[in-house]
Amino acid sequence: MELSGIGVWSQQLRYGDAAQAAEAAAELEELGYSALWVPDVGGPVFDAVGNLLAATRRAVVATGILNLWMHTPEDAASAHAALTAEHGDRFLMGIGVSHAPLIDHKEAGRYRRPLSAMAAFLDGLDAAKQPVPVESRVLAALGPKMLALASERARGVHPYLVTPDHTRKAREALGEGALVLPEQTVILCGSRDEAREIGVPWLRSYLSLPNYANNLLRLGFSAQDVESVSESLFDALIAWGDEEAIRSRVDEHRAAGADHVCLQVLTADSNAFPREEWRRIAAALL
Repeated sequence: MELSGIGVWSQQLRYGDAAQAAEAAAELEELGYSALWVPDVGGPVFDAVGNLLAATRRAVVATGILNLWMHTPEDAASAHAALTAEHGDRFLMGIGVSHAPLIDHKEAGRYRRPLSAMAAFLDGLDAAKQPVPVESRVLAALGPKMLALASERARGVHPYLVTPDHTRKAREALGEGALVLPEQTVILCGSRDEAREIGVPWLRSYLSLPNYANNLLRLGFSAQDVESVSESLFDALIAWGDEEAIRSRVDEHRAAGADHVCLQVLTADSNAFPREEWRRIAAALL
């Protein structure tokens, strides 16, 4: 399974109309994107992965991430085996521990000892009737302990909502050979005001989650930066402007040690497939 170049991270490919998602996936592959990443915040994620695999021939389809609280290791391993048997070695299982406010919302106190929960989930994948190979899984690792676990138990990491500085730290923690596959949010726009109008409300929904806020504090941002979504924080997390601004940020991640960067395009309509933006980026970067 090759993971290089540039991919697309898209909630529309996961939660949008399945037929439209399949059509978009086929075009994304033809445009040259090497991987398609989808989130998992409830619902039949493996059906969505299968839909994208069936619509493509070469592209890797990855979960970014598989929420371990929503699946058993046995079911995840069985789905991985079935999809791999049908579509070849193109399903990368990105696994994450999600966030306490989301998991405890329906069952108070369920979110406990996330590092241990991840280790136990990986144990289950290893012990399954058809195990998920280490080479077919990466972890959503932000802090040093999860990065260390990923270096021992996975092929690499898929950090979300991070900066090139975090990519550098991940590469240092994992060493050479492991995969570092960061997500990078982008907005094609003509001004800072337009970028912030689209991006600030989106960012606030994530910055209210302790895992992301704490990671930004570790990277040197202040509590005030996080609370106010300061310009420096905004610019560090979201690449906005024209295609050259996006190219520059991708190059920063690559220089910091990224093997592959997946781009999440934000637009004013969060439910619409950003197909024109995907085409513009592909024409400039791929």
